[in-house]
Amino acid sequence: MEIKVIPNSSSDEVVEGADGRLTVRVRAVPERGKANRAVIKILEEYFNADVQIVAGARSRRKVVEITER
Repeated sequence: MEIKVIPNSSSDEVVEGADGRLTVRVRAVPERGKANRAVIKILEEYFNADVQIVAGARSRRKVVEITER
């Protein structure tokens, strides 16, 4: 699944766009993987599943893999 990430936001939230794509807003800054860890944590809670970033670790556009627990 492809997502868009907005780091350094005022809140942590998952927003579904009109096109069905997810935007993940995180308060964490994009330094030393902090925003990526926050994205994983938020998506794991949102989907109640294990989440892994498989592409785009250094980009705002990421591809994540979601695996049922």
